[in-house]
Amino acid sequence: MTTSPKGSVLVLLITLTVNMIGIGLLMPVLPKLVSELSGGVSPGAISYGLIIALYSLMQFFFGPLLGALSDRFGRRPIILYSLAGLTVHYLLMAVAPSLAWIAIVRILGGMFGASISAASAYIADITPPEKRAASFGLIGIAFGLGFIIGPGAGGLLGEIDIRLPFYAAAALCAGNLVLAWFRLPESLKPEDRRPFRLRQANPVGAFMLISRHAAVLALVAIFAFTQLAERALESTWVLFTDFRFDWGPAEVGWSLLLVGVLIAFSEGYLVRVLVPRIGERRMLFGGLIVGGCCMLLLAFATEPWMAYVAISLYVVGWGVVGPAARAMASRSVARDQQGILQGAITSLTTATGIVGPPVAAGLFGFFIGPSAPFLFPGIPFLLGAICFAVAFAIARHRRIRGAIESAAV
Repeated sequence: MTTSPKGSVLVLLITLTVNMIGIGLLMPVLPKLVSELSGGVSPGAISYGLIIALYSLMQFFFGPLLGALSDRFGRRPIILYSLAGLTVHYLLMAVAPSLAWIAIVRILGGMFGASISAASAYIADITPPEKRAASFGLIGIAFGLGFIIGPGAGGLLGEIDIRLPFYAAAALCAGNLVLAWFRLPESLKPEDRRPFRLRQANPVGAFMLISRHAAVLALVAIFAFTQLAERALESTWVLFTDFRFDWGPAEVGWSLLLVGVLIAFSEGYLVRVLVPRIGERRMLFGGLIVGGCCMLLLAFATEPWMAYVAISLYVVGWGVVGPAARAMASRSVARDQQGILQGAITSLTTATGIVGPPVAAGLFGFFIGPSAPFLFPGIPFLLGAICFAVAFAIARHRRIRGAIESAAV
C-alpha cells in the first residue's frame, strides 16, 4: 500500500468526517430514544445526562491507552480496530431493548471513540513540524462538516424511524473501515515506535510523562481552562437561548449550522493563512483575548443579534488556536510520544466534559430560579470568561511565555 502524505491526510480527513457525521446522526434521536426507554421526558433527561457522562468517562480513560498502543503498534491498526468497534456499537444501539443496554453499549462507544488520539498522532507523523498547525486544522473541518450534515440528516431519518439513524451511522462507519483498510497506510516507522508501558497508558501516567516538557505542561493548563469554558457554552447554549430569546428547535438549529460552517472555515482555512503571517504564539494570545471577550458579551447579551455576533467571533477567533496549540505541543515531544501526548489531550477534553456541564447547568438553573439573589441566565458564560482570563494569565507568566515561545514557529 503506497499513498502520498497528502493522500493519507485526505483519507484520514474523510475518515474523521464520516465518524463525526455518524456521531451527529445520533444527536437528534438519542435523547428521544433514552426518554422512550426511561418512561418519560423527566427521567429520560436524568438518564441521558448519566449516559453522556459514561461516554466521556470512557474517553477520559481510553484516550491515553489507545494513544500509547498506537505508539507501540502503529496508528493504522488502532484506527481500524476502532472503526470496527464503532460499527458494532452503532448496530447494537439500533436494536437496544432497554436503558441498561444503551448504557453498556455507550461505554463501548466511548472506548472506541477515543481513537481521535491515534488519528491526531497520525497527522503529526506525516506532517513537517512547521506545517502541523494547518494539518491539525483539518480535524476542525471534520468536526465542522459532521456538525453541519449529521444532525440534520439524523432528524430527517428519525422522523421515519427513531432507530434508523443508528443503522445509517453503522453503514457509514463500515464504509469508512473499508476505505481505511485499503487506502490508509501506516504512518509510524518501526524504528520510531516505543515499548508499551501500562503506567503511562492511563490519564495520570500520560500527564506525568508530558509534564516533563515545560511548553506542553503550559499548553495543557491553558487548554484545560479554555475547554472548561467551552463545555459551559456547549451545555447551556440551548437552555440559554430558549430562556433569553424564546428560541425553538429551528432557531437553535440555524445557530448550530452557523457554528459548523465557521468551525470548518476557521480551522480548515484561516489557520493556514494566519500561522505563516502572525505565528502561533500571537494566535494563542489573540485567541485567548477574543474568546474571553466573546464569553463576556454572551453573558450580558439581551438581543439575538448579540448572541450571533458573540458566537461567530468566538468560533472564528478562538477556533484557529486549537490547531496551533496542538502543533506547538507536538513539537515539544519525541516522535515515539505523539500518541501519548494526543491521548492526554483527548483525556483532558473529555474530563472537562464531565466537570463543566453539571457546573454550568447548575449555575444556570440556580440563577434563573426563585432562590437566586438576582436574575442572571448568562452566568455560565461569565464563568467561561473567567476561565479564559485565568488561561491568559497563565500564558503571560514570564517562564511559561518563554516555554511557549520556544515551541512556536
